[in-house]
Formats: sequence, structure tokens, C-alpha cells
Amino acid sequence: MLTRKQKDLLVFIHKRVQRDGVPPSFEEMKDALDLRSKSGIHRLITALEERGFIRRLAHRARAIEVVRLPEDAKPAGFQPRVIEGDAPARRQAPSGQRPVRIDATELPVMGRIAAGVPIEAITEVNGHVAVPGQMLTSGGTHYALEVRGDSMIEAGINDGDVVVIREQDAADNGDIVVALVEGQEATLKRFRRQGGMIALEAANSAYETRLLPEGKVNVQGRLVGLIRTY
Repeated sequence: MLTRKQKDLLVFIHKRVQRDGVPPSFEEMKDALDLRSKSGIHRLITALEERGFIRRLAHRARAIEVVRLPEDAKPAGFQPRVIEGDAPARRQAPSGQRPVRIDATELPVMGRIAAGVPIEAITEVNGHVAVPGQMLTSGGTHYALEVRGDSMIEAGINDGDVVVIREQDAADNGDIVVALVEGQEATLKRFRRQGGMIALEAANSAYETRLLPEGKVNVQGRLVGLIRTY
């Protein structure tokens, strides 16, 4: 039996993984549960792990797998998904569980995207990558990009990662997006609308938020998954 706070945190992590493709930071978890410090989040995470609801991968930053949800919070068709860690084909299912067959789709890698200072707009395919079908949203067009830079590390996105992007030209506040700035620079940032301005937020305190007129920022897609090679 979970406490209310444990259940709220588990559901929050699951929803953010489904929305962003990466788990929330401890700071985001703290704010979502209205706790005063991150030490409370550490205790809740430990309790969820001890009860078998999540699994943390050793020596991986923010590597959380939602293994199961409470019956009263489980959506139809729920399947656990690892966001960071070994490639699915090499991973063993937890003891007592059946391995889940993962269908892969080959996506074009459209070059590199800056998680830091924006780089030139991305237009050419320079390879392909196999992506688990669970990362892809129904009815959408997807592509992949190689990350360069460290401005999104607190969102679990590191230099050298490959991000999976759903092609779209609109975003909600808080979405991590590929943004085209003034038709020339492409960058991976968190999107927020502030009146007639667009804020492109880094997830690294070393980088400042860029605030631009709405007409100078075009959303090219939204982050839906992440692939990491160790």
C-alpha cells in the first residue's frame, strides 16, 4: 500500500516520462508535490523502489524505470519503459516478469542539435537510428537528432545523446522542443509563452533563458524520447 505522497510522485513521474520522454528532475518533483526540500523526494523515491514500483539503474543520472503503477492509477495498455540505460535489446526483464517485445522503427538522423549555443538550422539526413516503437506517438512524423552541448543536463539530456522528435509546429508551456530562431539557428530548449514573447529555457543554471518575440521562434518538433549509448 502506498501513501498519498508516494502515489502522487509515482503518477507524476509516469506522466512526465510519457509527455517528455525523460523523467522529471528532483527539483521538478519537489515543486509538483509542494515539498520544502529535495530530501523528501529522495525518501519517497527510495520507498517506491523498495516496494517494487520503480527501478533505478546504478551509475546513471536520473535513470528511473516505472515498473508498475497502482491498480487505481494504471491507464489502459500500460507498459513499463526504461528512459535511460542499456539498449532494450540487451536488457533483462525484472525477475518474475515476462520480457516485453519491442518493435523498432528506423528514423532519419537529421544531424546535430545544440543544447547550448544555437547552431545552424538542420536540413540534411546524415544517417538512421532504430527507435523502439513505444517512443513514437500515433499518427505523427518523427525524426532523430544528435545532441551537442550541456544546457539540458538537468532534464536528463546529455552531450552525445540522440533525441527523438515528433514533428509539429505548436507546443505547450513546459514542452522540450526543437526551436528555429530567426529562420537560421536550431536549438533544443524548454518552451514557454510569455505574452507576445517566447522564452527558451535551458535546464542548466550556467545558461540564461532566451526571450524572443513570438515571430522570431518557430517550433519544429517536440521531444518524445531519448537514446543513450554507454
